[in-house]
Amino acid sequence: MNFDFSEDEKLVADQVQRLLSDHCTTAHVRQVLEGDASMAKEAWSGLVDMGLPGTVVPESYGGVEAGYLTLCLVAQQLGAHVAPTPFSSSVYLATEALLQFADEAQKSTWLPKLAAGEVTGTLAVNETTDEVSQNNIDSIVADGHLSGRKLIVADGLTADIAVVLAVAKDGGPALYLADLRHESVERDAVETVDPTKASATITFDGVPVELIGGAGEGWQNLQRLYDRAAVLFAFEQIGGAQSALDMAVAYAQERFAFGRPIGSFQALKHMMADMYVALKLAESNCYYAAWALASDSADLPLAAATARVSATQAYQLCSRDNIQVHGGMGFTWEFDCHLYYRRSNYLALQLGGLAAWEDRLVDVLPLGDSPEAA
Repeated sequence: MNFDFSEDEKLVADQVQRLLSDHCTTAHVRQVLEGDASMAKEAWSGLVDMGLPGTVVPESYGGVEAGYLTLCLVAQQLGAHVAPTPFSSSVYLATEALLQFADEAQKSTWLPKLAAGEVTGTLAVNETTDEVSQNNIDSIVADGHLSGRKLIVADGLTADIAVVLAVAKDGGPALYLADLRHESVERDAVETVDPTKASATITFDGVPVELIGGAGEGWQNLQRLYDRAAVLFAFEQIGGAQSALDMAVAYAQERFAFGRPIGSFQALKHMMADMYVALKLAESNCYYAAWALASDSADLPLAAATARVSATQAYQLCSRDNIQVHGGMGFTWEFDCHLYYRRSNYLALQLGGLAAWEDRLVDVLPLGDSPEAA
């Protein structure tokens, strides 16, 4: 079994890397963080021009049908550049939900627009600061109209459409498609640890919606969507972790104290070695998860949870210890360490926190022939 990527897939990754190196430097990220822009527009336009929002969308719906392995490498580059674009919300979540659960009419209407970057989408799930469950969904759909409020929706300020988890008045939870440009939608900006994610609280007041997937199947479909999206977010996380590690190593080589590079000090050597080991463990788990996603393997829930947990741990460790390697300067606004720290903490909570994914991992672990299983 070969877990490496093909030359064509690596070529796309190289092209994305060059694009983002030009249009999504840390200076561009800071323009969004410190200014009024909601995204890095040149970077987003470049991604659209390359057809990347349609990476996994079939050609019959206007996509390029390049596959999930290519999309994983694109996600890794986006993470490496902490790209402030709506790509992850629109592609990993909204587009994927439509690909997996929408009917033919919905796919024909929305997938070409999403693939072309004409519209962007997001996923709206949480209604409290607790982990979402089937028992704390208060958004109601009655007679085809949605009322309720969703908290901390990633890219909610810029998205045109949203896939929303809600409960039918006469049934169970389901996924619905809502047009966020409707006059009965209200969006309020939310301050988060990473302002470049354009998060919003979205209030729906009788907004027309369309059912996606079967009635009452919303919770099961959401878990399937999470498994698929978790792999892509994990690749973003290892991309960011690698950049944080590279930044720490570069600083440790150029910063001198007591007449020698600080990287020669044993404490920092051990710290960066731990960062490297955590990253490589996460990489191996992500590679396997990429294969499981691309092949639609029965192992996907296990592979996704393993990748998600290890990638979250690696990014949090690398972004935190990158600050430590930089010493007192690492805590300042002028240094870029906090860009990775912000994104690592934001991504750690998206799709549910680390504890939720650790529980999920335990739930899907095979028991085998252990005495406890008997």
